[in-house]
Amino acid sequence: MTDVRKPSRLFPSSVSRRGALKGLGAAAALGAAPGFVRYAQAQSSAPVRIGFQAHRTGIGAAYGRWYERTTAAAVKAINDAGGINGRPVEIVTEDDGTDPARGAEVVEKFASQHRVDLVYGTLFSHVVTGSAPAAGELKIPYYVVSEGYHVASGKLSRWVIQPGITDVRAQCRSVAPWISQNVGKKITMIYPDYAFGHDHRDFFAPAAQEQGAEVIARIAIPPTETSFTRYFPQIPAGTDVIYHVMVGPAVLTFVKELGEFYGGRGPKLFGFIDSLEAVDMKSPGLEFLEGSHFWEGMPRYLQPDASEAERAYRAAVGLDDNGAAANDPRDVSTNAHMFGCWETLHIIKRSMEAAGYRGIEDRQKLIEATEAITDMEEGFEHPQGPKRFDARIHQVFGIQNISVVENGRLDVVHKTTIEDGLYEPEADYTAQSF
Repeated sequence: MTDVRKPSRLFPSSVSRRGALKGLGAAAALGAAPGFVRYAQAQSSAPVRIGFQAHRTGIGAAYGRWYERTTAAAVKAINDAGGINGRPVEIVTEDDGTDPARGAEVVEKFASQHRVDLVYGTLFSHVVTGSAPAAGELKIPYYVVSEGYHVASGKLSRWVIQPGITDVRAQCRSVAPWISQNVGKKITMIYPDYAFGHDHRDFFAPAAQEQGAEVIARIAIPPTETSFTRYFPQIPAGTDVIYHVMVGPAVLTFVKELGEFYGGRGPKLFGFIDSLEAVDMKSPGLEFLEGSHFWEGMPRYLQPDASEAERAYRAAVGLDDNGAAANDPRDVSTNAHMFGCWETLHIIKRSMEAAGYRGIEDRQKLIEATEAITDMEEGFEHPQGPKRFDARIHQVFGIQNISVVENGRLDVVHKTTIEDGLYEPEADYTAQSF
């Protein structure tokens, strides 16, 4: 059933960038008005406290830095527009070190020491799966901004939910047809040897096979590896496409060594931009990537047909047209992923308002309100594009972008549809008790 309730919109998708920014200023002025203050105080003077589980250190630090910036921008936009039910949003941040054990400790700390309303974060799959049991035991909502199949698998609890970014299974189903039709049919996969890489291993191969393609080799690389030359001889000679999904601080080394190994004469490349998030595409040693293709959740480079909602989002976060910090072109963003923070926080706002959320006694109502969401319209709250949420698996489906490297930048050549990524659920959280 389609949700007939429309999401609250800070500005319509038709407004200009200047109008959007002017609207933010007007919202800020409203927040300072005496009448607004009286209204907010009448509701509650206490802020909504959200515990942000962040990758400040460890292999996810580059993502964590931009997840924090995007979170701060989203909270500012929400607070400037009146907060949540008139209450301001306050972020309490703890570093999980991109470590599963530490992640569980952080969730417990949020619940017992900080007494936040909910926990929000984080990206790396193994950290999510390590942290989720604590959220279930403590009965605290855990809104994750990750991509692994961990939530949709049904192996976690009803308290864990991923409503703002698609998972790997949907991504694989979306891009497999295009790869088969446009890049090649004999595919070698190179992926990190942990949960995120295993999801690609498990879901891309059958998706490719449905399209008449074949994965002829799978090469798993430990996430702690710093040099990769010994793995490249394992790539079969008949490979048409190398499908690579490397993540972490050594990915630039991986890409450079791959280029040196083939000398520009190897198979075609299709990568997930995870391999080059926060990396300048014009870095020395990346010249061989010219003409290769990448998946992007949200395009790094501003495209000519970008919506006004996307332009307003980029302005709020502080991104230039090349996907770097507006005040430092050397500080390249993780734009393919970090939009999930913006969208998830707006979903939390929508859900809290629908639930009439007052405090931790309404945590169950909060989860149920998110489960009631189905369709999400593209707009300021959802600048990446339209989405469809499936309450049974606590997972959202959206569009994907396939980009080509041209003249040292990424240009979108194909956009998938929501329907391209849909799959039959294997679980139903709504049938579980809290």
